[in-house]
This record gives sequence, C-alpha cells and structure tokens, in this order.
Amino acid sequence: MAELPLTQFVTLDGVCQGPGGPKEDTRGGFVHGGWSHPYADDDFGAFITGVFDRAGAFLLGRRTYEIFAGAWPRVTDEDDPIASRLNNLRKYVVSTTLDRADWHNSTIVSGGVAEEVARLKRETDGELQMHGSGTLARSLMAGGLVDEFHLLVFPVVLGSGLRLFADGTPPTRFEPAASSVTGSGVAIHTYRTAGLPEYGAFELAE
Repeated sequence: MAELPLTQFVTLDGVCQGPGGPKEDTRGGFVHGGWSHPYADDDFGAFITGVFDRAGAFLLGRRTYEIFAGAWPRVTDEDDPIASRLNNLRKYVVSTTLDRADWHNSTIVSGGVAEEVARLKRETDGELQMHGSGTLARSLMAGGLVDEFHLLVFPVVLGSGLRLFADGTPPTRFEPAASSVTGSGVAIHTYRTAGLPEYGAFELAE
C-alpha cells in the first residue's frame, strides 16, 4: 500500500498561504506572498528533489492544483526532477467545483473522497503525495489517511494568513521521523501520525 505524505511550507507562526509568489494566493487580502523564496538554497532543493524522487502519483486540492497547472507544464525539460514527475505522473484533484482538469494525466475526484483516497493508496506504486492542499490535508487527517508530514519551517513570522493546523483540525499525535536544517535556516521536520494525543498533568514536589 502506498504511503500518503504531505509536504508543506510553513512560517514560524504557522502560516502556509502563498509561499511561492506575490500573486499565488491573496485570499483575505494576504500581502506576504513569496515569503519562501529567499530561503531556497541547495539544501532546500536537495530535500525537495528527494521527496519527488519517491512520487508515484499526486493528490492535490483544487487551489494547489490550479497553481501547479499554471506553472509546471511550461517547464518542458524532461531531466528536471520536479517538473518531469508533475507533468507525467497521475494527478488526482479533489474538487466539487472544477468541470475539467486539462493538465496531462489529471483526474477530478468530486465525491466519496475518503474511499477514493483509500483505493488510490492501495493501487499506487510509490508515494501518493500531497503538496500544499491544506484544506484537503485537514479533512483526510480526520480519517487517518495522511501517513507522514514533511513540515518545512521557514525562519519568518508574518502575523496573518491561512494556517495549516487551523481551528477545527482533528486532534492528532505525531512521532518524529527525521529532522535537518538547511544552510538558509529552514528547519525540516518529518513526522508520522501516531493516533490521538495523550494527556496528563505535572505535579509539583512538596
């Protein structure tokens, strides 16, 4: 069965909105788009390339799909480790509003999402990867379908913007699987989901 990992860029205050460019996602009047760009060094590129090397197919929310579809088809170098996989591998976009998905090898998933994702995990060779797609990730967490989180934490605070773990995110416990820091200061944490949180209380010695 395929693993379903999420790769997500977040700021120190948890914002995941618009990392790639000023016009990428301006919902809510967001004006900080492109905040990840200054930190894209060789260490960062090596990690992202390693993630894409494991891809067997992609599962994307509508907004992330549209951002990717507007950019990556223009990168036609078959040796590009990211574009070659995004352009050629199967892409499943979860949406109830899209009428068509013209990017090569794209399929719309509009209903029975949890069941369809479970089926795709059984049938995909390699990882069934999510990138971005925060709303979709939160909904799949509720069904225990996300296996791993690659959280790339950038050394910047924005003070506003959409967050990955927003109010209403299902309570979830994580176990650390790997960590590293890039030369530009991006802390890369890989966590695996580990069921529900555990609770307790500290007792002060008398």
